[in-house]
Amino acid sequence: MKFTELLTGAWAKNNSLLCVGLDPDPAKFPAHLKDQPDAIFRFCAAIADATADLACAFKPQIAYFAARRAEAQLEALIAHIHDKHPGVPVILDAKRGDIGSTAEQYAIEAFERYRADAVTVNPYMGRDSVEPWLAYPDKGVILLCRTSNPGGSDLQFQKVGAGGTALYELVAEKVAKEWNTTGQCALVVGATFPGEIARVREIVGDMPLLVPGIGAQGGDIEATVKAGRTAHCTGLMINSSRAILYASKGEDFADAARKVASATRDAINRYR
Repeated sequence: MKFTELLTGAWAKNNSLLCVGLDPDPAKFPAHLKDQPDAIFRFCAAIADATADLACAFKPQIAYFAARRAEAQLEALIAHIHDKHPGVPVILDAKRGDIGSTAEQYAIEAFERYRADAVTVNPYMGRDSVEPWLAYPDKGVILLCRTSNPGGSDLQFQKVGAGGTALYELVAEKVAKEWNTTGQCALVVGATFPGEIARVREIVGDMPLLVPGIGAQGGDIEATVKAGRTAHCTGLMINSSRAILYASKGEDFADAARKVASATRDAINRYR
């Protein structure tokens, strides 16, 4: 199935706009996992199994795996999610961005090696650096637009052109009107900037938005949902990572993660 079909199905089946981020930090793992050679896989798989019916997507962050030489565990994790929870798409959070020939190799890595359903991509080298990702029309290509970090304003809010358009607005316009010819694109817009979420939604229509920044980063759930929901009360993948992953440091970590994920999903739904 296409990424967009999987996402639409998960929104409906799980009644959820919650994306569960998988950013495994072994220093924060329960004691019984810390010395296990496959601890990263076991931790993340347990979280996925506990929350799959509450989520519209999972988002493993590749740096947390690569830094610990755990790429094989990432492959195994994505395969596990596809096998056990086939209706929930997996977004590889890699934020890749490079010239065409290199981007082709990154696309092979994300979509053929890891078998991710979607990937985050940096658009700031232009259309030709994004085209290798668009060559996989069944996959999602989620482009950075207005990121949740404070430093995002250094460039993304700068005015470009005679009309006073902000750079993030230009990205949204180009992706929506020129690059999304196959309907596979989405955008990253941070929950810490609800005004910009609303502006991006105005520009792109019903295009899906991946929204990091609630929870530990301080984004407001009500403001995020009201700014970014579509007329169908969907259109969002609101990511939470640390609050869910590290809800408990004990052997009950998966159960604790489920409780936080359930509460977060319900809080999001309250404003749909």
